[in-house]
Formats: sequence, structure tokens, C-alpha cells
Amino acid sequence: MDLNDKPSRKKDIYPINEDFRNYLRTHGREVKLPVSYRDLLRITFSVPLLDNSGKDTLWEKVTYDMKEWEFIRDGLVKIYAILKTEGDLSFSKHLDVARIDYCTFGNSHPFRIRIVNKFNDNYDYYYIKQADASRVYGLELEHILSPNRITFLTSNATLVEEHIPGIPGDLFVKNQLHEPTTNQIRFAKEFVKFNERCFVRLLGDMRSYNFVVDITPDVEDFQYRIRAIDFDQQSYEGRRNLYLPQFFKENLELVELSKRILNKDSIEQYQAEERTLIAFRVASSRRRTMDLLSIMSRDNISKTEKIEQLKRELGEYFKSRAFQRCHSMGQIVKTHLKQNLKKHFMLIQKSLGKTGD
Repeated sequence: MDLNDKPSRKKDIYPINEDFRNYLRTHGREVKLPVSYRDLLRITFSVPLLDNSGKDTLWEKVTYDMKEWEFIRDGLVKIYAILKTEGDLSFSKHLDVARIDYCTFGNSHPFRIRIVNKFNDNYDYYYIKQADASRVYGLELEHILSPNRITFLTSNATLVEEHIPGIPGDLFVKNQLHEPTTNQIRFAKEFVKFNERCFVRLLGDMRSYNFVVDITPDVEDFQYRIRAIDFDQQSYEGRRNLYLPQFFKENLELVELSKRILNKDSIEQYQAEERTLIAFRVASSRRRTMDLLSIMSRDNISKTEKIEQLKRELGEYFKSRAFQRCHSMGQIVKTHLKQNLKKHFMLIQKSLGKTGD
């Protein structure tokens, strides 16, 4: 296991082309927003945002000139209404913007908007980012292929994402993984399935701080769901290992836990279960998936040398020449899905045939 693989420090921003824009419009993702990412860049002052222990969070609390603030505040409340209630503004009179944070770390330089209910002080977050095409493909693939539905909107060069709740993976490992109340077997099973989900759809850079852990109380225990929160590295890198969370040193403790408490047969069973579920999701949204992959296949969302490297490494891994015909990351994703799911598609079709009889 090579734990020295690292994703690119600086990733290019790829614009959304017209075909993809039409797809997003068809599925209700592309809308007109009252405030853009560029509007939020007109910052007048910022201060570092510290956590409860006084440590720098790498986020900055930003402020704006009063002339700008009324326009931005009103627009951000309306965006929240569009995101949550399809633009019904009748619920927005008791909402306000409590804080705007800006992060200079990473590729997307996001803004985090904290919305507060003035009547009861309950709050929620959402994010405004640059509309990078590869990130938007990642969000859409997450919505279609994962067990999680996800809400996001685009508007020209602006991307709005809902907040995905959960415990940050690195904090879960540090504070909760070894607590007596944590069912490590169930969590290890979920890590294996998450690892498989990322690889099948080629979502990269899933280090522990790029996913969250959602814990749900069950009848006598807890269920765990690992959810990706950063889609910046959707089918961008050339190294195969960068699409497998097991190969990041930040996840080493989770890998060692899984190897210690799960045997080989169990791991292979959970991998097969996840591929079967993905195959069912593709089958149930076949037209939407094929439309997305066709557009993605014609798009440019990575560098030529990375495309050549990834198709070579995947071809060697699967001992298949199918990847040699790929000329884009979208074509690689499409071929990779077929390579991983063909057996499961056959089983699904066979099962449906028996049901029909």
C-alpha cells in the first residue's frame, strides 16, 4: 500500500459548457440567482475564524461595506429559500444572515453562509463556490450513484451547495472511533463500501477531512454512513490509487481497523453489495445517467497527461484494452462503470427476467 500518493495541489477550474448547462437546466439545477460568487468577493475586511480551543480553522469571517451588505444579505436569504423551499419567500421574513466565512485553503475558495432563524436562533449553512465543471459532475454523480440525494444549484459561474451534516472524518477518527459506544464492525463495513463507491465512480481525494460520518440510532445500536463533502477531484487525477480512500495516509487507521476486524470474504461481500446497489441506481435512472455520461465524455475536465496515465493504469489493473479507446475523463468514467458493474447488470437482468416469468 503506497501512502505517499498525493492529489494535485492546484487544480484548474473548468467552465460548464453549453451541453452541460442545458442538462442542468433540464433537471432543475441551473437557475437565476440574486447574488453571485463574484459579488461575494467584494470583501472589505476579514478576521481569522478560530475554533472553541483557539485553533485557526483556515476560514475567515468577512464583512462588507454597508452599501454592499443590504444587497448581499437580501440575496443570500433568497438563495436559501430557492435551495430549501423552491423559492417560496413567505418563509424568509424570519431568516437572516448571521455570518459569512471565506476559505482561502484548497481549490474552490468557498464562502460558507450561516443562516439563522430570528425567532428561535436555529441555524443552517450552505456554500457558494466557483462553478467548476468537474466538481458539478461529481455532485451530479453523487446524487445518481450514491445512497445520498444532494441539492445544489448553478447560475452561470456560481455554484451553490447545501450543507452536508455529519462529523468530519478526521475528528471522528480522533474522538469517537475507539469509544465503547462505537460499533467498529459496522463502521469498518461502511468504510469498505465507501471505498468501493469512490472507486467505481472515480471520485478522488477522499482523505478523512473530505468526508463526514453520519450516525443514525438503530434498534439496539447505531448505523454509519460516510458521505463525501468535497467533489473537487471528480475524475481529474491520473493515479488510480487516488480514487481509493484506502491509499491515503490520513485514512490509515480506518484501513488497519478494517483489516483487523473484517476477513477477506466479508470485505469482498460488502464490495459486491455496494456494486450491486450502484448497478440498481444506474438501472433506475438509466436515461439521466447516460445523458450525463455522454456530455461528460465530450467535455474537457482534466489534463491530457492525466487522462493517458489513468487509462493506462486502469487497463493494467483490469487487464483490459477497453480503456485504450478513451480520449476523455468522461469516457474513462463510462468505461470504468461498465467494467465494474457488468456482472451485476447481468444478475439484475436475470433476476428481473425470473420475476417476469
